[in-house]
Amino acid sequence: MGEITDFDALRRAMAENSGLPEGPARNARAEQLLAEAERLDVPLAVIEALGHQLKVYNYSSEKDKMFVPFARLLRMWDERPEDFDEYETHSLHWVFKWMSAGMLDQPHVPLASVEKWLAEMEHRYRLAGHSERAVRAAEFSVAAHIGDLGRAGRAYAAWLAADRDRMADCHACELHGQGTWQVECGEDAEALRLWRPVLEGEYSCAHEPHTVLASSLAPLLRLGRTEEARAHHLRGFRLVRPMESMRGAYADHVEFCALTGNEARGLELLAERPAYFTDTGHPRSRLDFLAVVALLMDRLTVLGLGGQRVPGPAGRERTAAELATHARAEALELAARFDARNGTSYVGDRVRARMAQEPLAERLPLGVRTVRVRPAAVVAPAAPEAPEPAAASGESDLAALLAEARRLSDTLRPHALEAWAAVARAADAEGTGLDPRDRAEIADHEAMERGPEGAPLFERAAALYAEAGDPGEALAARARGAYARALAGETDAAVTAVAALRDEVLALYAAEGTGVRQTAAVLMSRARILVRRLHEHAGDGGTGDGAEAALAEAGQAVREVRALVDGRADGDVRLAARAAEASGMLAGLAALTGDAERAAEGYALAAAEYVAAGLPWFALEYEVEAAGLAHGLGDAAGTERALRSALEHGGPYVEPAGRAQLHLQLAEVIGGRGGTGEAAEHALEAAHWADEAGESGTLGAWARHQLGGFLLREGRCAEAAEVLESALPDLTAETHGEGAVVQALWWLGDCLSELGEHREAAERRLRAAGIARHWPEQQDHATLAHLAAESLGDAGLLEDADRAYARAGELWRGLGNPYFLVRSVRARAWLALRGEGPADGARALMAEAVRECERALAAAEPAVRDRLTAELANTHRQFGDLLARSAGGSEDSEQDAEEAFEAALARMDRAAELFGALGAEGLHGRTGAELAAGRLEAGLGRPAEAAARARGVLAAYEDAGTPDDTARSRRAEAEELLGALPDH
Repeated sequence: MGEITDFDALRRAMAENSGLPEGPARNARAEQLLAEAERLDVPLAVIEALGHQLKVYNYSSEKDKMFVPFARLLRMWDERPEDFDEYETHSLHWVFKWMSAGMLDQPHVPLASVEKWLAEMEHRYRLAGHSERAVRAAEFSVAAHIGDLGRAGRAYAAWLAADRDRMADCHACELHGQGTWQVECGEDAEALRLWRPVLEGEYSCAHEPHTVLASSLAPLLRLGRTEEARAHHLRGFRLVRPMESMRGAYADHVEFCALTGNEARGLELLAERPAYFTDTGHPRSRLDFLAVVALLMDRLTVLGLGGQRVPGPAGRERTAAELATHARAEALELAARFDARNGTSYVGDRVRARMAQEPLAERLPLGVRTVRVRPAAVVAPAAPEAPEPAAASGESDLAALLAEARRLSDTLRPHALEAWAAVARAADAEGTGLDPRDRAEIADHEAMERGPEGAPLFERAAALYAEAGDPGEALAARARGAYARALAGETDAAVTAVAALRDEVLALYAAEGTGVRQTAAVLMSRARILVRRLHEHAGDGGTGDGAEAALAEAGQAVREVRALVDGRADGDVRLAARAAEASGMLAGLAALTGDAERAAEGYALAAAEYVAAGLPWFALEYEVEAAGLAHGLGDAAGTERALRSALEHGGPYVEPAGRAQLHLQLAEVIGGRGGTGEAAEHALEAAHWADEAGESGTLGAWARHQLGGFLLREGRCAEAAEVLESALPDLTAETHGEGAVVQALWWLGDCLSELGEHREAAERRLRAAGIARHWPEQQDHATLAHLAAESLGDAGLLEDADRAYARAGELWRGLGNPYFLVRSVRARAWLALRGEGPADGARALMAEAVRECERALAAAEPAVRDRLTAELANTHRQFGDLLARSAGGSEDSEQDAEEAFEAALARMDRAAELFGALGAEGLHGRTGAELAAGRLEAGLGRPAEAAARARGVLAAYEDAGTPDDTARSRRAEAEELLGALPDH
């Protein structure tokens, strides 16, 4: 930091300070620079330093410091207005508006002083000849703040009616204020209409669209436009995050999180800004912040998390409930100070209403990773709980639980097993005697819950069924026990046991001693056991006659089930389910033999039968299998249909991890056919459900990786950047593969480049290149090195960019890619021209690019000669541009400059000649070179030659057919050139 010795050095130092991040350090430097300015003894230097100080205070948390430098500036103006140049005169009047807002935002400034200042502003604007538009806008702000809505409405109308002049706020800021008033009037849709030009980028400034994006969140939620609200949050938060002065907008984002089920995200936002709790320089934004902190803490308390430790002021740990109490008290005390100053209750009323808001969306996934603060969503209705012993009211409670459990199990509803567990708990608690049938069903369902360990309980259930006089159900229970033994690894014993049970039940059925349901249960258990044995043999590599016999026996067993139940279901859900399961098992056998098409048809049939039976949740397994087979067959449409059906039928019942997998698979399929918008929606859901499943770092990271890519392809770069930055900490080579890490960094670099964050883009691209440099195939490494060089150049890091382009050039040479080798050398030439060295280095590099291209063209195969010719022509064209731009430097004489223009003209002629050799394909390139040559001719004092080139361009397009945009542009340029030439 050098000593300030003259006015120019002061101005450079102020410009440098303006580019630093907002905050106390920048403010302190502005104070130092004012002291330096005073030592220069130049009045204008002091004026500019005071203006700089004002600006950095305004864009910081120390807005209350603005008044002193402004008072000094105003006194200097009143005493010696001639010391102010035109710019500083404008600036002085401009910051009157800052003072008006600044006084309003400080509750210790009396309202009478605010009104007096408003009158002073009106007087001085009138003397200076300015429109009253800015004055009426300031009056509107005062009236709206104190709740004088009548006066606010009148001032609003006068504001819009007054002429816009140089003192009016920019379009973006004005539209923000107008939209905010519409929200106040309950017109959310009108506010969003007014904000549209700012949101779409037509108008912008230092604080816009930052504040409009934040202000739009609640209106969008109230209107049910949740997709837009999510996008505005992700896009807008990136803008306000680094800006200390935007506490009010930051508060809007915290509020959004509290109102959309994103409490964890809200806590992360609080953790990023501990100083916002205590910075007192701008009380009005502190009030906004404390109010939404209270709102967020109340939401956590409602969720049963009042005891959770939460972020707060630095060095102070509090629970959510404690912080809620603290923030509410602080907010209400501050609001009371404003109301006491204003003589109304308006500010306090609004703060209380803000803190009392109810959620506007139960669940709005954002795509970024957050730690879940609430229990995972229940995916299906839970079974009824058993009554507590003290509250039990006799057999009627148990009877009701039994009836409900039987209803659920007879209709194969989800949570039937939980319902039977509730019956068991109630029976144990009451000590009430149950009949053998009841006890059999309890034991039977407890055995089902135990899986492979349930065999002994199935035997007990069988004995109780027999005692209850139901021999068929007893056989079914014993068959289920045999299957449990198979699951436990006793497959051969299970096969032997179930064979005997099959014979018994068929004999009993033939004698009308049992029904179809019980018989089908035994036959299905046998089919399951035989299919399991077949899979075990396949897993052990079993082949030959034994395997074929096992396959035949399993197939026969499954078909036996179907033969029994077909046509006999007659509304019996259990029998319909047996038929559907049999279809699925036959499909599985077909898949095992390699008949993928028949397997896919079978799975589709099984799923359809489950859906027809009113059991869509059972269809899920088969639709997932069908999707996998369709994918293997290259049937993308079939894969998509199956996955959509799986989500439709099973989504509400499947566990969160499974639901995440389904959404992610569907996202990949839809994205593969170009449906990136819908693919992004499914990837978003996948990320949410992965977080719910506790798999944020694995499945969730992959989903966010995919989501970021889809958003980028949709052109939603700010959202994509937020998502990708959230995914990267969890993406690892070990879990997701190096390719995923590199791709995420690559995409993020593209996003940041589009957002103008070039230094950050370079850092991500260099990280990706560092990983890819070890890969056997170096195409990605070369591309990333080239992109990193572009970003470094855009960031103004010229030496780093040159090194990166040189490295990329080496890689392109090794890959035998002359096109990008030449482009890397050309890029280095342009960088050299931007640097501080002589232009000779830039010219030498461009000459090297020409030689590289000529060498490649000389050795090229016929198929690529035209492409290389175009590359060479473009290189000559750029060489000409570079020569022309490099001419006339301080080290060049007039003769040197003329020689450079002549050399540039020669390059343009060569470019035109090469483009012309390409015929119609080179037309636009040739005319572009001719026009550039024409401008050079004019600059060299040869108007006739310049005119001839312009007319040649016009003639070239006369017979070129329907003109495209380039043709129209070329013709317009030619006409403009002709019009600028004397006598032509």
